[in-house]
Amino acid sequence: MDQLKLENQICFPFYALSRLIIRAYQPHLEELGITYPQFLVMLVLWEQDGQSVNQIGEKLILNTNTITPLLKRMEQMELIHRRKAKDDERKVLISLAPKGLSMKEKASCIPDALLANVAGEKIERTQFDELKSQLNFWIDALKKE
Repeated sequence: MDQLKLENQICFPFYALSRLIIRAYQPHLEELGITYPQFLVMLVLWEQDGQSVNQIGEKLILNTNTITPLLKRMEQMELIHRRKAKDDERKVLISLAPKGLSMKEKASCIPDALLANVAGEKIERTQFDELKSQLNFWIDALKKE
């Protein structure tokens, strides 16, 4: 029954790493007044504003029933605007509100600060890039299933 030991599970290191990284983000996100899932939405919109709910959900690998309440809350926080598309009223478009757009500059230091705080001198940037590439390989492989 070695296959059922926690130490032999491929999923646990991913899970643990994800939780620890999100925990490391927490102090930075508290300064912005947003949660980690909200930060991910902001990253998507800062990269390209004016996307549909489905486009955002696809990029974040989230179902519509998960992302819709998140977006409603962000609209209440005045970070985004939600509006129906003119060509198809079933499609909801998400765009940055002035408050959400102004948050971008303050958030721009988070990735480097996180890497410095978490890794310090222990991890070279190339190691980080290699790990990210490997993780993206896993994500792509699992999304196909």
